[in-house]
Amino acid sequence: MDARLETIGGNAVLRFERRLAHPAEKVWRAVTDPAEMAHWFPAVIETELKTGAKMRFVFPGEAPVDEKISEGEILEFDPPKVYAFRWNADVLRIEVVPDGDGCRLYFSQTLGGGPLGRLGAGRNAAGWDTCLASLSARLDGEAAQPPGDWLGPMLRYVRKFGLDQGEIAGGEVRFARDLVWQPVDRVWQRLTDGKFVAPGGAPPAPATADAVPAGPLTVVEAPQVLEYQWLHEGTPAGTVRWEIISAGLLGVRVEVTQTIPDRSAEAADTALAAWRACLDEFFLTLFSGPEAEKR
Repeated sequence: MDARLETIGGNAVLRFERRLAHPAEKVWRAVTDPAEMAHWFPAVIETELKTGAKMRFVFPGEAPVDEKISEGEILEFDPPKVYAFRWNADVLRIEVVPDGDGCRLYFSQTLGGGPLGRLGAGRNAAGWDTCLASLSARLDGEAAQPPGDWLGPMLRYVRKFGLDQGEIAGGEVRFARDLVWQPVDRVWQRLTDGKFVAPGGAPPAPATADAVPAGPLTVVEAPQVLEYQWLHEGTPAGTVRWEIISAGLLGVRVEVTQTIPDRSAEAADTALAAWRACLDEFFLTLFSGPEAEKR
């Protein structure tokens, strides 16, 4: 069953539901005992199981995040029904409800960070699907199988949740796209096609869209900002700006902004479609090849 995405109090909330063919008591232990959680949860948890207890989360060495150790606290611990805790800026809630000879597991993640946290909903949803599949395998006494395709499910959720959509505001077309934890330098290499770029030169092909004729570069601040003029009938009509931003546990994102000075609805609609397709291609290219770092 796919994850659902809601917005509550300005924050994105991912919700998952699983029907498990195991007694609630067995599932409760699997989702609360740190030794059992180590078989499916993405970080090792160190805590005392009681409300108000501090928590320490330790990532394995290969985890694609800078902060290998993070913190939180238990917000609710009501055996054998509800376990809720804060993990950095996020809140995770696990509820176990008896259902015949098995039970239902309700799992939610409230993503901190407001709109920026929401950008990561696609990768988080795909990640938790994998984790919950590992939990199910553990309960069944089977070895968890690593996902053969991690990019496809993430892209599917990105599209399902509308995270690939841009917006028109204040005479600008704006896009923000989560790039998971790809190193900023690597994103810059892909954006510039591995070439030296400087103001006055031509923008690199990955930063352009066919429907938005490109003029000369105006700003280059490696490895974060690339800006150039775009042309209408050969005359400068506005700017296109790419910005690569690293936000720690919120991941790395790219923001693309195109100014539309005449506020033309037709030009804005063309730009929306063009940059959506361009960012899809850029995303796929960034995560392809043997050097791509996978989550």
